[in-house]
Amino acid sequence: MNRLIALSAGVGAVAALAAGCGSSSGSASTSTPPASSSAPAGATAPAAATASTTLHTANSKYGQILVDGSGRTLYMLTADKNGQSSCTGTCAMIWPPNVTTGTPASSGVTASLVGTTARPDHTTQVTYNKHPLYTFAHDAKPGDVNGEGVATFGGIWYVLGVNGNPITAVPSAPATSSSGGGYGY
Repeated sequence: MNRLIALSAGVGAVAALAAGCGSSSGSASTSTPPASSSAPAGATAPAAATASTTLHTANSKYGQILVDGSGRTLYMLTADKNGQSSCTGTCAMIWPPNVTTGTPASSGVTASLVGTTARPDHTTQVTYNKHPLYTFAHDAKPGDVNGEGVATFGGIWYVLGVNGNPITAVPSAPATSSSGGGYGY
């Protein structure tokens, strides 16, 4: 029981430290994670490795985005370079890497864009279009996109489109015409 209390206190301290580390720069749209006095349950360590990780797509307000086999939104970090993760330690507690012990499976995505990269902790992280993939501890359920546009840990976090590129804004609604001529009159 004492270990659980100590672990909970440590996670709360890490979350408070991480909240103070966020920054914003440029004109990028940013959002903040929901306020919390401690890290969400399950934020104590990176996601457990599985025999195979599956990538899927899902509809969101950002269009078709990548999700994991549980339907949780997958993100990329602009600070990651050359297919290598820069998110370790506290970062990996808040943004758990999508790891695998086998070959990632995919459904509805471009298989040639699916890959893996070695992490500093010797686990294997799933990549898409050479972007290491992460979930966000403040996404409580499948379909949540609370990490979109968050500026922290040296970069900005974005959801990924099926084409493998980050989605940096909500797509604008297509223009409609009531005249039927299609010329916008």
